[in-house]
Amino acid sequence: MNLLKYLFVGFVFGIVLTKSEAVSWYRIYEMFQFDSFHMYGIIMTAIATGVIGIQIIKRNKLKDIKGLPIEIQEKEKGTFRYWIGGLFFGLGWALVGACPGPIFILLGSGFISVIFIFFGALLGTFIYGVVKDNLPH
Repeated sequence: MNLLKYLFVGFVFGIVLTKSEAVSWYRIYEMFQFDSFHMYGIIMTAIATGVIGIQIIKRNKLKDIKGLPIEIQEKEKGTFRYWIGGLFFGLGWALVGACPGPIFILLGSGFISVIFIFFGALLGTFIYGVVKDNLPH
């Protein structure tokens, strides 16, 4: 019963992404062609919401659901790995027209062909897990 709230939030998140057309292949295509501001607006809104939320957590020293203080670890310095990771993420997103979150939403919406994208994402994650110790972090 405790997990029901997470399921509810997932459903609401899926509905919001679907209604905002953030899971639409056509919207993603427009974004990568620089034809529309729609997806950039959604992404910038998400970034702004995240920045404001993190600042509220840090300044008010909020606690998690168990009453423990929320600790946000500082990121290590270095940009090369973020550029490489972002490049791979963006290329995958551009090639298949979906990032990880919408994969589940599209599957739930009945787009069965997205199962190939889902297994590709799982395979990529598995391969990263195998080779991550040999990568420069």
